[in-house]
Parts: sequence; C-alpha cells; structure tokens
Amino acid sequence: MGREKDADKSALERHGDKSGDVARLNRAYEEALRALYLVDRNDPITEMVAKKIIEIGQTGIDDPKRLCAESLKQLGIDRRSTS
Repeated sequence: MGREKDADKSALERHGDKSGDVARLNRAYEEALRALYLVDRNDPITEMVAKKIIEIGQTGIDDPKRLCAESLKQLGIDRRSTS
C-alpha cells in the first residue's frame, strides 16, 4: 500500500501545484479514483486524472467534491454511470 501512496503523491507532484493546496487536490484525486473504481495507481488513467484535477484546481474551485466532479466531467466521464 505504501507504494500506491507514493504513486499517488508523485502523480500530483510531477505536474506541480501552483495553488500550494496539495491536500485539496489529493482529496479530489482520491475521490475521482474511487468513482472510477481505479485501484492500480500505475494505471495510465490515473496520470490523466491527476493532470485534469490540477488544471481545474487552478481555476479557483476550492471544494474537493466539486473539483472531482468537474474534472470527471471534462474528461468526458458521466459520474452517474460510475455509481
């Protein structure tokens, strides 16, 4: 499990965080991965999700749930179909 956490952390850190709020981005990222049923943190889709969350996070959305929802929406994923 430690290795998975390292993969999560490096995915967000690799793409930078200009807002400085890694905790907010990480909560949105974890929620998105749960919504997509992604458990393999080495799956290439996790990198796409991290990039999108960082991109959307830079627009000023502060709430991790909204950040997650908007990121999934912009990735073309209907969250209702993942529930």
